[in-house]
Amino acid sequence: MDGNRLGDIEITDPRAMRALAHPVRLAILDRLQRHGPATATELAPDVGATPSVTSWHLRHLAGFGLVRDAEAGTDRRQRRWEAAARGFRFEAPEDEEGRSAARALTREMFARYGELPGRWAAEVEPGLDPVWQKAAGLAHTRVIVSAEELAAIQDEIERVIAPYVTRAAAERPAGSRGVRLLRYVLPEQDEEQAGGDR
Repeated sequence: MDGNRLGDIEITDPRAMRALAHPVRLAILDRLQRHGPATATELAPDVGATPSVTSWHLRHLAGFGLVRDAEAGTDRRQRRWEAAARGFRFEAPEDEEGRSAARALTREMFARYGELPGRWAAEVEPGLDPVWQKAAGLAHTRVIVSAEELAAIQDEIERVIAPYVTRAAAERPAGSRGVRLLRYVLPEQDEEQAGGDR
């Protein structure tokens, strides 16, 4: 396995996980990753906070290396921020503090993105051209695998999408648009504990 092919920032510090496990901070990072650099004033309407509160959250995220100054400038009132990477990833650490922080971030991410498919189906899909409607999709596949096999599946998915995630804007073909690939990998309860194969 080749590790982090997508250029995501890897969050290993439980304090950083807890910092990001906040609805405004997660919204800030999402907005910067999707739309590029912005000031706190520009971000505020999208993240549901005042410019001063947004600025405070930006500085907090910067303390963990998740966002940074987009450009050097002398006017701090117009400070532009950017995401440190186009995505992020984290794993639950071995210790209880780390596992608790990872659970908190996981719950916040589900709260933020859990309704995204329903909103897409109601608001976006009806207005798509037929070619984009056909390319869109949803699958619900259950497999029975070992932890090692599951890791290999995840690695292969990243191998396939990495060239599309990391290519420069100038290399994108005409007609390209942003596409969300939501990947939930949810191991079920141990089948022996749950009463056998279902």
